[in-house]
Amino acid sequence: MAISATQAEHGSAAIMRKAVRRLSDRLPDLADRLVAEILRGEEWERPPGLRDDLWQVCHVGLGHGLEAILEPGRGRTDLEWAERLGRRRAEQGQPLDQLLRSYRLAGMVFWEAVVEAVSQDAPEQVPMLVRHATRTWYTIDEQSSAAAAAYHRTEYDLLRRSEERIHAVVDALLEGHGSDGSLIATADEVLGLPEQGRYAVVAVGQTEMPDRPGGEDGPVTSGGMRFIWRMRADAQVALVALGTASLDELVEALRPRLRAHAGVSPVVTTLAELGTARWLAELARRTCWGGEPEIAPLDRRLPAALVVSQPRLASRLGRTVLGPLYEIDPAYRDVLLSTLTTWLECDGSASRAAAKLYCHHNTVLNRLRRIEQLTGRLLARPGDLTEMVLALAAVRLLDPP
Repeated sequence: MAISATQAEHGSAAIMRKAVRRLSDRLPDLADRLVAEILRGEEWERPPGLRDDLWQVCHVGLGHGLEAILEPGRGRTDLEWAERLGRRRAEQGQPLDQLLRSYRLAGMVFWEAVVEAVSQDAPEQVPMLVRHATRTWYTIDEQSSAAAAAYHRTEYDLLRRSEERIHAVVDALLEGHGSDGSLIATADEVLGLPEQGRYAVVAVGQTEMPDRPGGEDGPVTSGGMRFIWRMRADAQVALVALGTASLDELVEALRPRLRAHAGVSPVVTTLAELGTARWLAELARRTCWGGEPEIAPLDRRLPAALVVSQPRLASRLGRTVLGPLYEIDPAYRDVLLSTLTTWLECDGSASRAAAKLYCHHNTVLNRLRRIEQLTGRLLARPGDLTEMVLALAAVRLLDPP
């Protein structure tokens, strides 16, 4: 009489359960075989403690697999175990491919043991058992997929927690807490930043996103310097470990990527000074003006930085010194202020200023004299010139017409 597919399926399942019952009594031997197979493909010998841990994992995992076949009504404890193991291996830092390899080997050891058990009792039933092979390997695939998914989730959580810790340490340093002993130790551990070194801070405006080295928050290396970027409320800030690089090299590393104004602090030599360096970098950034992005090292913008650090007083200075220019035609006022700015940029050379402004040098001199008449200040007098320079910076940076 012919046997239906359903009868054959039930028959192979019965043969499988009978074989698995026999294997339950040999579970320690199966764990030994699986451990041997796993270690055979490894190039290094595990210390005794880790080998014992591997045996225990194999023993428990195989046990859950046997239980899923013998007592399907109890749920998929094998998948729950796979998820726990995936999380554990991710936390231990074991590569995922090693975990998946162990599942493939577990499937091989299990199937070989089943075939051996059936062959000993009823060799004629082995062909029927083959019907169950597909289900067995499907189960192994389910287990390894559950382990891999848990591994990836845990890996992401660990990465996120690591990034959060990095951000917290960087924020604390930039807030000026670098003299705290525990923070110094953590900065060395998490960021690799020693207490003594050569550091600088870069502050970049958020009007446009700069093409930062590395693109995201966190440590990246460029030109021998380590940049650790952080997004803050009003700017993007980079803590830079300079190594042997100079500030000029830092500026050149930033320049090709710049899409917004940037300020650069002076070099500091301890983590405790990074809070001050951040403040100075932000001051330097605020000295930038105009439409084109520029980089402002603080030490080259000290007068303008002084102005923006005292905005109320500086605004009064600008209005007091250059106030009369607000009473003339705005277009002519802009011409006078542009001429004064260009003349100062040209180190007081009327000829060079005229070349940049596309006018005769006498025109430049006439405009400068008109400024002197309106303000009552003489550009040849050092005190008056200092007032004019600071007032011009105040008007340009704080109180544009």
